[in-house]
Amino acid sequence: MEEDRKLALLIDSDNVSSKYLNGIFDELSQYGTITYRRIYGDFTAPTNAHWSARLLEKSITPIQQFSNTTGKNATDSALIIDAMDLLYRSNVDGFCIVSSDSDFTRLASRLRESGKMVIGMGEKKTPDSFRSACTVFTELENLLENEQASSAANKTDIEADIINIITKNDNNGKQTGPGEIGSRLQNKYPDFDIRSFGYSQLSKFLQDMSGIVVNKCGNNQITVSLKASGDEESDTTIADIRTIVRSHGKKGIALSALGQEIRKLHPDFNVSLYGYTQLYRFLDSIKGIRVTGTAQNRRVLLIKNK
Repeated sequence: MEEDRKLALLIDSDNVSSKYLNGIFDELSQYGTITYRRIYGDFTAPTNAHWSARLLEKSITPIQQFSNTTGKNATDSALIIDAMDLLYRSNVDGFCIVSSDSDFTRLASRLRESGKMVIGMGEKKTPDSFRSACTVFTELENLLENEQASSAANKTDIEADIINIITKNDNNGKQTGPGEIGSRLQNKYPDFDIRSFGYSQLSKFLQDMSGIVVNKCGNNQITVSLKASGDEESDTTIADIRTIVRSHGKKGIALSALGQEIRKLHPDFNVSLYGYTQLYRFLDSIKGIRVTGTAQNRRVLLIKNK
């Protein structure tokens, strides 16, 4: 089963920002359990200070590589050597190489040739050669929407995670069972325990979530699905969004400010429930609403015709 797959996570700190860390772990939880967690780089360098502050958060082992000379350092070599050691001396089922560097193309190909799953993650600038060498490749920028401020589990974050699991399965024509949800949540939050929320059964925990429906089928089979969203005209959240935008007149309201206003009125608001990963795309789909401006300066306007 996918949730039983053992993975080795190898991060090239020279080519990846720590801002993606939670998104990386969230994404990997759908592929299996992260058995090895290692990051490579010179952690005495000021440029890696942002990583040093977050390693304990995810129990990642730093592999120190001093920059003894200018130009090419030993980080790539250390990662490659460790990957090959793990290939021959461990029982991992797959590797996740996090880097935007094409130097790992041959490594990814070699691991794949050995029958291992190779999950590549890098920024949009990652060369096609490395992308093509991986079994699957994910652009890190797409993971920022899933970034959480803390690794601790809370009910709002967990519901968002469950919605994402169901949505991805729906897109692949696959049903979602509570067993998969429990395994995926345990992979992401090692301290996850439904008893902490006052429940003794996962199914009861799921039933009490506003955006989720627990379906009981024949042979005692249980599946979990998304609750169908109501008609746009009767959706109170959408009605409140229109009211907020209208109150700011012709100039509209900044996207970030609108997001804060929505969550004040609806603390459990989750854009994933509407089938989107980005707030501005959801807003732009609402009749009478238009989002303008660049990624750094988006504003939301009310228009007469959409």
